[in-house]
Amino acid sequence: MKTFVIGIGGVTNGGKTTLAKNLQKHLPNCSVICQDDFFKLEALNMEEMMSAISCWMESPGHSVESTDGTSAEEIPILIIEGFLLFNYRPLDTVWNRSYFLTIPYEECKRRRSTRVYKPPDPPGYFDGHVWPMYLKHRREMEDITREIVYLDGTKPEEDLFAQVYEDVIQQLAKQKCLQ
Repeated sequence: MKTFVIGIGGVTNGGKTTLAKNLQKHLPNCSVICQDDFFKLEALNMEEMMSAISCWMESPGHSVESTDGTSAEEIPILIIEGFLLFNYRPLDTVWNRSYFLTIPYEECKRRRSTRVYKPPDPPGYFDGHVWPMYLKHRREMEDITREIVYLDGTKPEEDLFAQVYEDVIQQLAKQKCLQ
């Protein structure tokens, strides 16, 4: 069965989850897997996330929460969103379309300061760890040859949604023509 897998990556507090949820509401036969759901204090459980993705690929739309109103001719869509997707080699062959949200340092720091984390960020954590690790992982990601669409996370969420939705619809139309 043909499937369509979308990756939404980017900086912390860049709008990944908001974009993924908006797309899920409007795309038929669409499921979302959030990398944050596989986060443990000591590490990300990427193997468990890969297992969830594999289950979805084997039985699209049945293994994770998906939108209603599916029909046989609709291509099952999976959105995977998270901050460390495009550096993880086992996912390289999964993507049909990849998006990466960026926001400037000051905006990222401002947004992060408004969120409540459990456990809370210790003083200096953003400047000493979060931002430097984002820059490191982004450089690594950019060294990997892959087609990624970069998005300006400071744009209104409606504009980001419209841009990505239109692109996904075009890509799905191309894929249907190839069937």
